[in-house]
Amino acid sequence: MGESARAVEARRIWDRVAPTYDRRMAFLERHMFGDGRVWLAGRARGRVLDVGVGTGGNLAHYPDDVTVTGLDLSPAMLALVRRRAADLGRTVDLHEGDAERLPFADGSFDTVVCALALCTVPDPAAAIAEARRVLVPGGRLLLLDHVVSTWPPIHWFQWVFERFTIPAAGEHFTRRQVPLVRAAGFTIVATRRTRAGTVECVDAVRPADPGTPGR
Repeated sequence: MGESARAVEARRIWDRVAPTYDRRMAFLERHMFGDGRVWLAGRARGRVLDVGVGTGGNLAHYPDDVTVTGLDLSPAMLALVRRRAADLGRTVDLHEGDAERLPFADGSFDTVVCALALCTVPDPAAAIAEARRVLVPGGRLLLLDHVVSTWPPIHWFQWVFERFTIPAAGEHFTRRQVPLVRAAGFTIVATRRTRAGTVECVDAVRPADPGTPGR
């Protein structure tokens, strides 16, 4: 199956913003998302797939004993991950690909991490279903993203902001991933919501399939 036009356009956008991404995100990383990446990466175990790895912002926070595979649509982003991994002395297996169509076999990973990426995936339910597919039974799905606020005035502002961000970069602010995670068959272990509900971390487990022996 050929690549979708949406994926081609997304690659063009992220290749363009890659050189300035970390600088532009620095304030938000520090003051909005805070220790979200630490919360997320610290829960990773075993074979880790980092979906939408971006510039590699999670790499410094993973435990030393995990193996990391990174996936992103953007070759320019992946080039920055390689540089960051080298600076950290960390080995990362990098792949160019789409979160909605992961190029990995069923049950390939113990943990799937997705930080600040589902907000731009056209079909987040498909991406979560793919994460479930590549996880072993008992594997963890770990998410961090900006989501729809619990405070109506901010929710309204997010909706207005989307009128510009969705056409420009496919970025959504009024989504929430927890219902999609539950619908995909995961069991929610823990969630954390901050900044008037606009930032949410999710830790979920893929249950064993019926009739599957325990790990």
